[in-house]
Amino acid sequence: MNTEDFDILKTGIDYLDNAATTMKPKSVIKAVTDYYKEYTSNIHRGDYNNSIRADKEYETTREKIREFINAQSKEEIIYTNGTTNGLNIVVFGFMQHYLKPGDEVIIDQAEHASNSLPWIVLSKKIGFKLVFAPLDKDYKLTVESIKNCITPNTKVISIAHITNTIGDTRDINNIGKLCKENNILFVVDAAQSIAHTKIDVQEDNINFLAFSGHKMYGPTGTGILYGKKFLLEKIQPIEYGGDMNTEFSSTGDYSLKELPTRLEAGTRNIAGVIGLGAAIDYINSIGLEKIHNYEISLHQYLLEQMKQIPNIKIYNPSTQGTIVLFNVDKYFSQDVAIYLNQLNICIRAGNHCAKMLHEVIQDNSTCRISLSFYNTKEDIDKVVEALRNQDKILDTLV
Repeated sequence: MNTEDFDILKTGIDYLDNAATTMKPKSVIKAVTDYYKEYTSNIHRGDYNNSIRADKEYETTREKIREFINAQSKEEIIYTNGTTNGLNIVVFGFMQHYLKPGDEVIIDQAEHASNSLPWIVLSKKIGFKLVFAPLDKDYKLTVESIKNCITPNTKVISIAHITNTIGDTRDINNIGKLCKENNILFVVDAAQSIAHTKIDVQEDNINFLAFSGHKMYGPTGTGILYGKKFLLEKIQPIEYGGDMNTEFSSTGDYSLKELPTRLEAGTRNIAGVIGLGAAIDYINSIGLEKIHNYEISLHQYLLEQMKQIPNIKIYNPSTQGTIVLFNVDKYFSQDVAIYLNQLNICIRAGNHCAKMLHEVIQDNSTCRISLSFYNTKEDIDKVVEALRNQDKILDTLV
C-alpha cells in the first residue's frame, strides 16, 4: 500500500525492520529539503521573512501534534529528540522531585531501555520500589496484572502502549481509568503505537506520553513529550540555555519562559520538526484506521506462513499487531539476519533494547520482523521462502 511514495523501496530492499525506524515518504523529504533550500533560518529570534516562515512551520507542527493525540492545548506539546529524551525529562525533571523513599512505580520486564533504565537509575538514587507487573503465559501485560500490583504506595504506572518485542497492545484506556481511580500518574511510551493506532490522551487519562518522529515516517532526531499542563509546569528543566529563559544576570538571578518554550532549550531540530509535520499530514491523508486494518491483515498472513516453516520458534503467535518475534532452531539470531541481508531482506536480531525480557522468554537473542503499511504480501513471501531454505544460512556465513 502506497509503496510508490517511498523512493528507497525502489532500491530492491525488503524492509522488515519498521519497529527500529520507518522509511520516509517523498512529502517528508521534500518538507525537510525545502527548509534547507528555501528558508533556512533560526526560530524565535529573527525579524526577517525566512525566520518568520520557519516560526510558522515549526509552530504549525505543534498544533498538528496536538490534534493528532487530542491534547487540550499546544502548550502541552514539547519537542524532544525522541522517546528516550522525553521519558528522561519525565523521570529526571519531574519524578526525581515527586517520588520519595517507600513509593512504588509499576513497569514490566518487556519494556524498552528508554522506559526501564531511567526508572532503575532513579530508584537507586531515591529509594522507591520498582515493581514489575507479571506478564501472562503469552508474555502479554494485562489490566488484571497491573491491578494486582497496585498498593496504597503506588505513585506511577509507566508502560509501553505497544512493546517493541512481543508487540502486544496494552489496554491503556482501562489502565488509565485505574490510575485515575487510584490517584496514580500514568506514563505511556507510544514509540511503537503512534504510527499504527489512534491515541487520545484525554480519553485515556494519560499524564505523560512520549514518542519519536522517526518511527512515524518522520525525520530522526525528533520526538514529542506530551504532559498535562499542570504537570509540565512542575518539571524542572534538565537543560538550560538559549530561548528558554527571559533573563539572567551576574547576580545569579534568572527567570524562565512559559510552556512549552522553557522545556526546549537551544536550537532545536527545526528541519526535523517541519518534516514531522509533513509526516502527520501524510498519515492523516491515508487514515490511521486504514493503516491499522491493512497492517493487521498483513501480520496475520505473515504468521500463517511462518507457522508452516519447520524449525521456527515464534514467541508471540497470539499477538495481533505488526511484530513477529522468532528464532530458527540451531542458528544464532544474528547469523539469520546476516543470511537474510544477503538476499536484501532487512530484519532485526538481538535483544531489541529490552534486556529484561530474556528473564521471561529464556532467550537472550531473537529475530524480529516488524511490518508497516508499505509492506506487501510479496515482501512476506520473499522472507518466508528464505527461511524455508534455512540450510543455506551457514553457507552464507562461511
